[in-house]
Amino acid sequence: MAKKRASRQAFNILVIGQHGRLQYEAVLFAASLRHCSPDFAGRLFVGVPQPGPNWPEDPSIRNAPVLEALDRLGAEILPFESRAFGASYPHGNKIEALAALPAGEPFVFFDTDTLVIGELTGVPFDFDRPGASLRREGTWPQPTLYGPGHAGIWKSLYDRFGLDFDSSLDLTQPDGYWKRYLYFNAGWFFHSDPQAFGARFLEYALSVRDDPPRELVGQSLDPWLDQIVLPLVIHSFGGGRNVLPEGLLDGEVTCHYRHFPLLYARESDRVVEVLETVAAPNRIKKVLKGHEPIKRMVYQGRGRKLRAMFDRDNLPRKEQAIRNRIRAAGFWMR
Repeated sequence: MAKKRASRQAFNILVIGQHGRLQYEAVLFAASLRHCSPDFAGRLFVGVPQPGPNWPEDPSIRNAPVLEALDRLGAEILPFESRAFGASYPHGNKIEALAALPAGEPFVFFDTDTLVIGELTGVPFDFDRPGASLRREGTWPQPTLYGPGHAGIWKSLYDRFGLDFDSSLDLTQPDGYWKRYLYFNAGWFFHSDPQAFGARFLEYALSVRDDPPRELVGQSLDPWLDQIVLPLVIHSFGGGRNVLPEGLLDGEVTCHYRHFPLLYARESDRVVEVLETVAAPNRIKKVLKGHEPIKRMVYQGRGRKLRAMFDRDNLPRKEQAIRNRIRAAGFWMR
């Protein structure tokens, strides 16, 4: 019974919106949430960074039709200050926006380039055991010939924050293989308290950015910083991998498509159906046509032409190969 109660616990959703691409993706996210998850009764927040010294240009949403569309879809604009990151590391938005969410109320963060394609309230979240997306590749770290391997690099980070490294390991994976070590895509994550989670996320991120362990010499922190730190934060709160049943988020219930050409190339028919359905109403269409990739891919039919180039049952194993084929055909947009 406890599991059932956890799955029906009220929660809030956070996505990031700002001037440019993200504002249009936020409209699509909100439209897909309302269309595919009618039972969702929480609050949908669109975190919007505010102008300040860390942004050379105003990042806020100033497009009146976008703001009106978000309001009609029940989204709440959530302003937040960029005190630590900003234009130099926009991925930091997902860290700093957490401080503006209501304290003590469970939340799920989604990257804005996500569609809801099923009933979100049926996902059995246990907000006391945080987790994040396992739809990832072994992008970090990239051990050098003479430096420490995966184990040495990751252990240095766990040691930095007084965390137990051994309990984070997946012992079914071989030593030195990237999947042995806790690593997530930061496209979604959840916890019971956004302010506690966000404060620790920010603390760890700034420590690694400003004073990286010597084992990280030769490792790039940009754009990987959020994904380097996220496993440490989740582990520190008692979470880990496989805290949700496989195939729900990043599967039957949500899709992190990332770019519209990738969506049309590799995602399921259900994802394409939801995208084109929620983008079809005239009052949504008038707004989304302001974004060139949506205009060309969805409304002018380029996405369908691109889709015909790929066999979803026999896709290239590496995403880069998919991107290369799209570029060669002249269909890449972002």
